[in-house]
Amino acid sequence: MRIYANKGFGIAISLVVSIIIQPVSAQSPTFYEDIAPIIFNNCTECHRAGEIGPMSFTTYEEVANQGAFIDYVTQSGVMPPWTPDHNYTELVGERYLTDEEKQLISDWVAGGMSEGDPAFNPGIPDFPTGSQIGTPDLILEMPEPYVHGGDGEEQYQVFVIPTGLTESKEVSAVEIRADNKNIAHHGLIGYTSNQGAINQAIELDEATPEAGYESFGAYGVVVEDDLFGGWVPGSPPLIFPQTIGKIMQPGSHLLLQMHYGGTDTEQSDQTSINIFFAEETIEREVITYMMSPLQLNVPFYIPANEEVSFHGTLYLSNDISLISTIPHAHLLGKSWLVYATSDDLQDTIPIIHIPQWDFHWQGVFTYPNMVHVPAGYTIHAIAEYDNTSSNPNNPNSPPQPMTFGDFTTDEMYIIFFQYVNYLPGDEDISISDVSETMDFVYSSDKLLPAWPNPASSSSNITIGFHVESSGTSVTLELFDLNGRLVSTWLDASSYPSGYHLISPTLSDLPVGSYVYRLSTSAGFSASNVLQVVR
Repeated sequence: MRIYANKGFGIAISLVVSIIIQPVSAQSPTFYEDIAPIIFNNCTECHRAGEIGPMSFTTYEEVANQGAFIDYVTQSGVMPPWTPDHNYTELVGERYLTDEEKQLISDWVAGGMSEGDPAFNPGIPDFPTGSQIGTPDLILEMPEPYVHGGDGEEQYQVFVIPTGLTESKEVSAVEIRADNKNIAHHGLIGYTSNQGAINQAIELDEATPEAGYESFGAYGVVVEDDLFGGWVPGSPPLIFPQTIGKIMQPGSHLLLQMHYGGTDTEQSDQTSINIFFAEETIEREVITYMMSPLQLNVPFYIPANEEVSFHGTLYLSNDISLISTIPHAHLLGKSWLVYATSDDLQDTIPIIHIPQWDFHWQGVFTYPNMVHVPAGYTIHAIAEYDNTSSNPNNPNSPPQPMTFGDFTTDEMYIIFFQYVNYLPGDEDISISDVSETMDFVYSSDKLLPAWPNPASSSSNITIGFHVESSGTSVTLELFDLNGRLVSTWLDASSYPSGYHLISPTLSDLPVGSYVYRLSTSAGFSASNVLQVVR
């Protein structure tokens, strides 16, 4: 009980205490009150058991254990993984932190990562098990496991999966659940109810001793829908609006094409597919269009030591309502800019802009409301590529001429559009807010950005990297622009598998540009530019 002899005096004391306490509280965030809402709402969807995130963020202990790394990836912009320019077009599930949220994380880590009062724990969202969007109506699975040999080679394998349907079913969502995310790079589903195509696919399957059959590029047979469903790491499935979706016929089959990355150990995979039936009658079927090098007016060829761009176009003879777009390129990809223009060029409809393409962060990008693109408009899709030695992701050193191909070390120009024929009022139809996230997933050695960059000549910086195999020797060196060695930050140091941070000092380096290079005993090498300022 507090007794004040003078009410005004008591108020004055309260104000003084409040003034004293507030700055301290602002500088001392706690996990449950300040950090958990940020992490649980932006990270935990993928960073939990059974999902694509390489570590779990569901408890204070799990988050605090990675606190320094979380601070680094959020401050440097590596995470949350969102590559489209949100100022160009609004998309469903946009993931980026505000400056205030980033500062809260930094202050929390710097302040010792206080747990706070568990009574304020907001709790993680109620994520469904075995799916990112709910309970499926039909679960289909590869007929048998596929064993990927430990020869280090990539593989495209198609698996024939009967739907078992005896009546037509209307579909609102299709979800691929990769069984072995260590080797699964992405998956695509082709749909067919044509018995001739089904028999041909079965014959291809039976002609090989292993599960499925090899097919780089397409499915090896002609299908009615080239993109019945798709998956890349961290990307949840698209849920179509009511009365819009896809239809599966009796006796139909799915052709699941899985792209498996190279592995040095024999591993198996038995991916499954979740099918969600529509609650309302489908009135319009979703149409998928794939823009490829066929829509370019020049051959798809990227000379060594050059930066080039390709401009594809699609003229629309009827009005459409755009639902989503899926741009795709490989390691030389630099940017995507996609828009539609009227015949008189007086109107432009923005579709998507990815200013800094990253092969590891891809997704199905969906609009909050369907986008009306009128007849007579032309869709433009411009992709830029960097085949120079300044591209740290270039698979060739020195750079080599590049053409279209399915391997990661080849290159691609592909963009999918999912749409329906337009009806008045489509602009008001919203699409479920299922986060189209991409995640921080590397199955090989990787160099991450320096932070801060630019950096003060008298400061420390933080550099992250990932190593695939335990015992890997890591060397990290700093060079000037003339190629002279300035500093060796790591000299064949052994690291276990996983993500790591180092914080070298710049030791009053002269102002200018430098190159830091990471190389590992596994044969990996990558470089980035560091700007040093006063």
